[in-house]
Amino acid sequence: MVRLSRAETQERNRAKVLAAARDEFADQGFRDAKIDVIAERAELTRGAVYSNFPGKRALYLAVLAELAERPAGAPHATPGKTLQDALGALARARVAALPLDDEQAGLTRDLMPEVLADERIRRPFAQLVKLSGLLLGLALERLDPPDRPAGAPIPRRIRLAETVLTTLHGAGQLAAAAPGLVEPFDVVSACERLAGLAFNDWWAPPVIVPAAQAADRPWSPPEVVDLVRAEAFVPADGVVVVLGTHRLAAVEEAVRASGGEVTVVVVTSEPDELAPLTRLIVAEVCGGLRQAFPESSWPGVRVVCDVTGTLAAAAGVLAVSDETEAAVRIERGRIVATADGRGAGHAVSMTGEVSRVD
Repeated sequence: MVRLSRAETQERNRAKVLAAARDEFADQGFRDAKIDVIAERAELTRGAVYSNFPGKRALYLAVLAELAERPAGAPHATPGKTLQDALGALARARVAALPLDDEQAGLTRDLMPEVLADERIRRPFAQLVKLSGLLLGLALERLDPPDRPAGAPIPRRIRLAETVLTTLHGAGQLAAAAPGLVEPFDVVSACERLAGLAFNDWWAPPVIVPAAQAADRPWSPPEVVDLVRAEAFVPADGVVVVLGTHRLAAVEEAVRASGGEVTVVVVTSEPDELAPLTRLIVAEVCGGLRQAFPESSWPGVRVVCDVTGTLAAAAGVLAVSDETEAAVRIERGRIVATADGRGAGHAVSMTGEVSRVD
Protein backbone atom coordinates (compact mmCIF):
# COMPACT_ATOMS: atom_id res chain seq x y z
CA MET A 1 0.00 0.00 0.00
CA VAL A 2 1.39 3.41 -1.02
CA ARG A 3 1.85 5.79 1.89
CA LEU A 4 0.62 9.30 1.16
CA SER A 5 2.71 12.31 2.09
CA ARG A 6 1.25 14.84 4.50
CA ALA A 7 0.57 17.27 1.64
CA GLU A 8 -1.18 14.55 -0.37
CA THR A 9 -3.28 13.59 2.65
CA GLN A 10 -4.27 17.21 3.20
CA GLU A 11 -5.20 17.61 -0.45
CA ARG A 12 -7.28 14.42 -0.40
CA ASN A 13 -9.06 15.49 2.78
CA ARG A 14 -9.74 18.94 1.31
CA ALA A 15 -11.30 17.33 -1.77
CA LYS A 16 -13.44 15.08 0.42
CA VAL A 17 -14.63 18.05 2.46
CA LEU A 18 -15.54 20.03 -0.67
CA ALA A 19 -17.48 17.10 -2.14
CA ALA A 20 -19.35 16.50 1.11
CA ALA A 21 -20.07 20.21 1.55
CA ARG A 22 -21.39 20.47 -2.00
CA ASP A 23 -23.92 17.72 -1.27
CA GLU A 24 -24.91 19.20 2.08
CA PHE A 25 -25.36 22.73 0.69
CA ALA A 26 -27.39 21.34 -2.22
CA ASP A 27 -29.65 19.41 0.16
CA GLN A 28 -30.02 21.94 2.98
CA GLY A 29 -28.92 25.31 1.62
CA PHE A 30 -26.16 27.36 3.22
CA ARG A 31 -28.14 28.51 6.26
CA ASP A 32 -29.28 25.05 7.38
CA ALA A 33 -26.15 23.11 6.46
CA LYS A 34 -24.19 21.74 9.45
CA ILE A 35 -20.44 21.34 9.73
CA ASP A 36 -20.94 18.16 11.78
CA VAL A 37 -23.00 16.64 8.97
CA ILE A 38 -20.41 17.70 6.38
CA ALA A 39 -17.70 16.00 8.45
CA GLU A 40 -19.82 12.86 8.70
CA ARG A 41 -20.46 12.85 4.93
CA ALA A 42 -16.70 13.23 4.32
CA GLU A 43 -15.88 10.53 6.89
CA LEU A 44 -13.62 12.99 8.70
CA THR A 45 -13.66 14.74 12.05
CA ARG A 46 -15.08 18.19 12.65
CA GLY A 47 -11.53 19.33 13.34
CA ALA A 48 -10.39 18.07 9.94
CA VAL A 49 -13.03 20.25 8.29
CA TYR A 50 -11.93 23.33 10.21
CA SER A 51 -8.27 22.63 9.51
CA ASN A 52 -9.05 23.14 5.82
CA PHE A 53 -11.68 25.88 6.09
CA PRO A 54 -11.95 28.30 9.03
CA GLY A 55 -15.71 28.71 8.78
CA LYS A 56 -18.87 27.60 7.00
CA ARG A 57 -19.00 30.63 4.70
CA ALA A 58 -15.40 30.13 3.58
CA LEU A 59 -16.30 26.53 2.77
CA TYR A 60 -19.46 27.60 0.94
CA LEU A 61 -17.58 30.10 -1.23
CA ALA A 62 -14.89 27.51 -1.97
CA VAL A 63 -17.57 25.07 -3.15
CA LEU A 64 -19.14 27.69 -5.45
CA ALA A 65 -15.72 28.71 -6.81
CA GLU A 66 -14.77 25.11 -7.57
CA LEU A 67 -18.05 24.55 -9.43
CA ALA A 68 -17.68 27.78 -11.42
CA GLU A 69 -14.13 26.87 -12.45
CA ARG A 70 -15.03 23.45 -13.83
CA PRO A 71 -14.51 23.32 -17.61
CA ALA A 72 -17.76 24.27 -19.30
CA GLY A 73 -17.01 22.24 -22.42
CA ALA A 74 -15.37 23.00 -25.72
CA PRO A 75 -15.67 26.48 -27.25
CA HIS A 76 -18.50 27.00 -29.69
CA ALA A 77 -17.68 25.77 -33.17
CA THR A 78 -18.18 29.32 -34.44
CA PRO A 79 -17.61 31.82 -31.60
CA GLY A 80 -19.49 35.08 -32.02
CA LYS A 81 -17.66 37.49 -34.31
CA THR A 82 -20.20 40.30 -33.95
CA LEU A 83 -21.54 41.96 -30.82
CA GLN A 84 -24.93 40.33 -31.21
CA ASP A 85 -23.60 36.84 -31.92
CA ALA A 86 -21.03 36.97 -29.11
CA LEU A 87 -23.55 38.19 -26.56
CA GLY A 88 -26.02 35.54 -27.65
CA ALA A 89 -23.38 32.83 -27.30
CA LEU A 90 -22.36 34.17 -23.89
CA ALA A 91 -25.98 34.21 -22.72
CA ARG A 92 -26.52 30.64 -23.94
CA ALA A 93 -23.45 29.50 -22.00
CA ARG A 94 -24.72 31.22 -18.84
CA VAL A 95 -28.34 30.06 -19.03
CA ALA A 96 -27.13 26.50 -19.62
CA ALA A 97 -25.77 26.66 -16.06
CA LEU A 98 -28.99 27.97 -14.49
CA PRO A 99 -30.51 25.73 -11.78
CA LEU A 100 -33.32 23.61 -13.17
CA ASP A 101 -34.71 22.29 -9.89
CA ASP A 102 -34.75 22.94 -6.14
CA GLU A 103 -31.69 20.75 -5.51
CA GLN A 104 -29.50 22.74 -7.90
CA ALA A 105 -30.93 26.03 -6.66
CA GLY A 106 -30.02 25.10 -3.08
CA LEU A 107 -26.35 25.60 -3.86
CA THR A 108 -26.64 29.19 -5.06
CA ARG A 109 -29.72 30.81 -3.56
CA ASP A 110 -27.99 31.86 -0.34
CA LEU A 111 -25.03 33.62 -1.96
CA MET A 112 -26.66 37.04 -2.41
CA PRO A 113 -28.20 37.13 1.09
CA GLU A 114 -24.71 36.49 2.48
CA VAL A 115 -23.26 39.22 0.28
CA LEU A 116 -25.90 41.73 1.31
CA ALA A 117 -25.71 40.85 5.00
CA ASP A 118 -22.01 41.60 5.50
CA GLU A 119 -20.07 44.66 4.37
CA ARG A 120 -16.84 42.61 4.43
CA ILE A 121 -18.28 40.59 1.53
CA ARG A 122 -20.55 43.15 -0.12
CA ARG A 123 -17.87 45.73 -0.89
CA PRO A 124 -15.41 43.27 -2.52
CA PHE A 125 -18.33 41.69 -4.39
CA ALA A 126 -19.26 45.05 -5.90
CA GLN A 127 -15.66 45.63 -6.99
CA LEU A 128 -15.40 42.14 -8.47
CA VAL A 129 -18.56 42.72 -10.50
CA LYS A 130 -17.01 45.95 -11.81
CA LEU A 131 -13.91 43.96 -12.77
CA SER A 132 -16.09 41.40 -14.56
CA GLY A 133 -17.82 44.18 -16.48
CA LEU A 134 -14.44 45.53 -17.53
CA LEU A 135 -13.23 42.12 -18.73
CA LEU A 136 -16.37 41.54 -20.78
CA GLY A 137 -16.39 45.12 -22.05
CA LEU A 138 -12.79 44.87 -23.26
CA ALA A 139 -13.65 41.65 -25.10
CA LEU A 140 -16.59 43.41 -26.76
CA GLU A 141 -14.33 46.29 -27.77
CA ARG A 142 -12.02 43.83 -29.52
CA LEU A 143 -14.89 42.66 -31.72
CA ASP A 144 -14.19 45.22 -34.41
CA PRO A 145 -17.46 46.04 -36.24
CA PRO A 146 -17.16 45.56 -40.01
CA ASP A 147 -18.73 48.94 -40.72
CA ARG A 148 -16.32 50.97 -38.56
CA PRO A 149 -14.47 53.54 -40.69
CA ALA A 150 -10.73 53.01 -40.94
CA GLY A 151 -8.93 54.81 -38.15
CA ALA A 152 -12.10 55.54 -36.19
CA PRO A 153 -11.78 54.94 -32.43
CA ILE A 154 -13.43 51.86 -30.97
CA PRO A 155 -16.20 52.94 -28.61
CA ARG A 156 -16.01 52.04 -24.94
CA ARG A 157 -18.36 49.12 -24.26
CA ILE A 158 -18.17 48.76 -20.49
CA ARG A 159 -21.74 49.98 -19.91
CA LEU A 160 -23.02 47.48 -22.47
CA ALA A 161 -21.12 44.72 -20.67
CA GLU A 162 -22.47 45.79 -17.27
CA THR A 163 -26.03 45.81 -18.62
CA VAL A 164 -25.59 42.32 -20.04
CA LEU A 165 -24.20 41.06 -16.73
CA THR A 166 -27.13 42.68 -14.91
CA THR A 167 -29.55 40.80 -17.15
CA LEU A 168 -27.75 37.48 -16.67
CA HIS A 169 -27.35 37.97 -12.93
CA GLY A 170 -31.05 38.78 -12.55
CA ALA A 171 -31.95 35.66 -14.52
CA GLY A 172 -29.70 33.59 -12.28
CA GLN A 173 -31.24 34.99 -9.10
CA LEU A 174 -34.79 34.36 -10.33
CA ALA A 175 -33.87 30.84 -11.44
CA ALA A 176 -32.49 30.13 -7.96
CA ALA A 177 -35.50 31.64 -6.17
CA ALA A 178 -38.15 30.23 -8.51
CA PRO A 179 -36.80 27.32 -10.60
CA GLY A 180 -38.67 26.96 -13.87
CA LEU A 181 -39.75 30.62 -14.07
CA VAL A 182 -36.95 31.88 -16.30
CA GLU A 183 -37.30 31.16 -20.02
CA PRO A 184 -33.72 30.70 -21.29
CA PHE A 185 -34.51 31.64 -24.90
CA ASP A 186 -35.94 34.98 -23.77
CA VAL A 187 -32.76 35.74 -21.79
CA VAL A 188 -30.60 34.96 -24.83
CA SER A 189 -32.78 37.12 -27.07
CA ALA A 190 -32.67 40.01 -24.61
CA CYS A 191 -28.86 39.93 -24.45
CA GLU A 192 -28.60 39.83 -28.25
CA ARG A 193 -30.84 42.88 -28.54
CA LEU A 194 -28.75 44.81 -26.03
CA ALA A 195 -25.98 44.86 -28.65
CA GLY A 196 -28.04 47.29 -30.70
CA LEU A 197 -28.65 49.83 -27.94
CA ALA A 198 -26.73 53.10 -27.90
CA PHE A 199 -24.96 53.76 -24.60
CA ASN A 200 -23.53 57.13 -23.68
CA ASP A 201 -20.32 55.44 -22.59
CA TRP A 202 -17.13 57.31 -21.80
CA TRP A 203 -14.22 57.14 -19.41
CA ALA A 204 -12.43 60.02 -17.72
CA PRO A 205 -8.80 59.57 -16.65
CA PRO A 206 -7.98 60.23 -12.98
CA VAL A 207 -7.36 63.87 -12.15
CA ILE A 208 -4.65 63.26 -9.55
CA VAL A 209 -2.13 60.43 -9.78
CA PRO A 210 1.12 59.75 -7.91
CA ALA A 211 4.41 60.30 -9.68
CA ALA A 212 5.95 57.12 -11.05
CA GLN A 213 9.44 56.46 -9.72
CA ALA A 214 12.21 55.14 -11.97
CA ALA A 215 13.72 51.88 -10.76
CA ASP A 216 16.12 49.18 -11.84
CA ARG A 217 15.80 45.87 -10.08
CA PRO A 218 15.25 42.28 -11.20
CA TRP A 219 11.77 40.89 -11.80
CA SER A 220 11.52 37.31 -10.56
CA PRO A 221 7.85 36.36 -10.38
CA PRO A 222 6.54 32.87 -9.60
CA GLU A 223 4.34 30.92 -11.97
CA VAL A 224 0.72 31.81 -11.28
CA VAL A 225 -2.73 31.08 -12.69
CA ASP A 226 -4.51 33.57 -14.92
CA LEU A 227 -8.19 33.41 -13.97
CA VAL A 228 -9.25 34.95 -17.28
CA ARG A 229 -7.74 32.17 -19.41
CA ALA A 230 -7.67 29.46 -16.70
CA GLU A 231 -4.03 28.71 -17.43
CA ALA A 232 -0.67 28.98 -15.69
CA PHE A 233 1.79 31.64 -16.83
CA VAL A 234 4.79 33.65 -15.63
CA PRO A 235 4.14 37.42 -15.78
CA ALA A 236 6.57 39.01 -18.23
CA ASP A 237 7.08 42.52 -19.57
CA GLY A 238 4.25 45.01 -19.16
CA VAL A 239 2.29 46.61 -16.36
CA VAL A 240 1.56 44.73 -13.12
CA VAL A 241 -1.02 46.31 -10.82
CA VAL A 242 -1.44 45.06 -7.25
CA LEU A 243 -4.95 45.84 -6.01
CA GLY A 244 -6.85 45.00 -2.85
CA THR A 245 -10.43 43.81 -3.23
CA HIS A 246 -11.74 47.30 -2.37
CA ARG A 247 -9.83 48.91 -5.24
CA LEU A 248 -10.46 46.63 -8.24
CA ALA A 249 -12.37 49.25 -10.23
CA ALA A 250 -9.03 51.04 -10.63
CA VAL A 251 -7.96 48.40 -13.16
CA GLU A 252 -9.40 50.44 -16.01
CA GLU A 253 -7.04 53.32 -15.23
CA ALA A 254 -4.08 51.08 -16.06
CA VAL A 255 -5.79 49.43 -19.03
CA ARG A 256 -6.68 52.67 -20.81
CA ALA A 257 -3.25 54.21 -20.26
CA SER A 258 -1.25 51.11 -21.23
CA GLY A 259 -3.27 49.99 -24.23
CA GLY A 260 -4.78 46.96 -22.54
CA GLU A 261 -1.95 44.55 -21.63
CA VAL A 262 -2.08 44.49 -17.82
CA THR A 263 -1.62 41.84 -15.12
CA VAL A 264 -3.92 42.45 -12.15
CA VAL A 265 -2.76 40.94 -8.87
CA VAL A 266 -5.73 40.68 -6.48
CA VAL A 267 -4.73 40.72 -2.81
CA THR A 268 -6.74 40.69 0.40
CA SER A 269 -6.31 40.58 4.16
CA GLU A 270 -9.13 37.98 4.32
CA PRO A 271 -8.08 35.32 1.81
CA ASP A 272 -10.16 32.49 3.32
CA GLU A 273 -13.38 34.10 2.08
CA LEU A 274 -12.38 36.74 -0.45
CA ALA A 275 -10.00 34.57 -2.48
CA PRO A 276 -12.73 32.03 -3.40
CA LEU A 277 -15.17 34.90 -3.95
CA THR A 278 -12.69 36.39 -6.45
CA ARG A 279 -12.30 33.06 -8.23
CA LEU A 280 -16.07 32.60 -8.32
CA ILE A 281 -17.00 35.99 -9.81
CA VAL A 282 -14.21 36.00 -12.41
CA ALA A 283 -14.92 32.39 -13.41
CA GLU A 284 -18.62 33.10 -13.91
CA VAL A 285 -17.96 35.67 -16.63
CA CYS A 286 -14.72 34.34 -18.11
CA GLY A 287 -15.88 30.74 -18.42
CA GLY A 288 -18.63 31.91 -20.77
CA LEU A 289 -16.36 34.42 -22.44
CA ARG A 290 -13.85 31.73 -23.38
CA GLN A 291 -16.65 29.69 -24.90
CA ALA A 292 -18.48 32.46 -26.72
CA PHE A 293 -15.75 34.81 -27.99
CA PRO A 294 -12.95 34.11 -30.47
CA GLU A 295 -9.59 33.97 -28.72
CA SER A 296 -8.43 37.04 -30.65
CA SER A 297 -11.01 39.12 -28.77
CA TRP A 298 -10.22 37.91 -25.26
CA PRO A 299 -9.13 40.85 -23.09
CA GLY A 300 -5.42 41.52 -22.73
CA VAL A 301 -5.91 41.75 -18.96
CA ARG A 302 -4.73 38.81 -16.85
CA VAL A 303 -6.13 38.36 -13.35
CA VAL A 304 -4.22 36.57 -10.59
CA CYS A 305 -5.67 35.76 -7.15
CA ASP A 306 -2.52 36.13 -5.03
CA VAL A 307 -3.57 34.26 -1.88
CA THR A 308 -0.10 34.12 -0.33
CA GLY A 309 1.08 37.56 -1.48
CA THR A 310 4.06 36.01 -3.30
CA LEU A 311 3.51 37.82 -6.60
CA ALA A 312 2.82 41.09 -4.79
CA ALA A 313 6.11 40.65 -2.91
CA ALA A 314 7.94 40.15 -6.21
CA ALA A 315 6.55 43.55 -7.21
CA GLY A 316 7.88 45.06 -3.96
CA VAL A 317 4.55 45.13 -2.11
CA LEU A 318 5.38 43.33 1.13
CA ALA A 319 2.28 44.18 3.18
CA VAL A 320 -1.14 43.85 1.58
CA SER A 321 -4.69 44.76 2.54
CA ASP A 322 -8.01 45.21 0.79
CA GLU A 323 -7.09 48.89 0.21
CA THR A 324 -3.73 48.14 -1.47
CA GLU A 325 -3.02 49.96 -4.72
CA ALA A 326 0.46 49.77 -6.22
CA ALA A 327 1.98 49.10 -9.63
CA VAL A 328 5.23 48.33 -11.42
CA ARG A 329 6.31 48.40 -15.04
CA ILE A 330 8.46 45.56 -16.37
CA GLU A 331 10.81 45.89 -19.33
CA ARG A 332 13.24 43.21 -20.48
CA GLY A 333 12.77 41.29 -17.26
CA ARG A 334 13.45 44.17 -14.88
CA ILE A 335 11.28 46.53 -12.85
CA VAL A 336 11.86 49.97 -14.36
CA ALA A 337 9.09 52.04 -12.76
CA THR A 338 6.98 51.90 -9.59
CA ALA A 339 4.07 53.82 -8.11
CA ASP A 340 2.01 53.54 -4.95
CA GLY A 341 -1.41 54.82 -3.93
CA ARG A 342 -4.54 55.88 -5.80
CA GLY A 343 -3.87 56.02 -9.52
CA ALA A 344 -0.68 53.94 -9.32
CA GLY A 345 -1.61 51.78 -12.29
CA HIS A 346 -2.32 54.81 -14.45
CA ALA A 347 0.93 56.50 -13.40
CA VAL A 348 3.10 53.50 -14.27
CA SER A 349 1.25 52.83 -17.51
CA MET A 350 1.82 56.39 -18.70
CA THR A 351 5.59 56.11 -18.36
CA GLY A 352 6.03 54.13 -21.59
CA GLU A 353 9.62 53.15 -22.21
CA VAL A 354 11.50 54.18 -19.09
CA SER A 355 15.26 54.71 -19.08
CA ARG A 356 16.99 52.65 -16.44
CA VAL A 357 18.60 54.28 -13.45
CA ASP A 358 22.41 54.37 -13.67
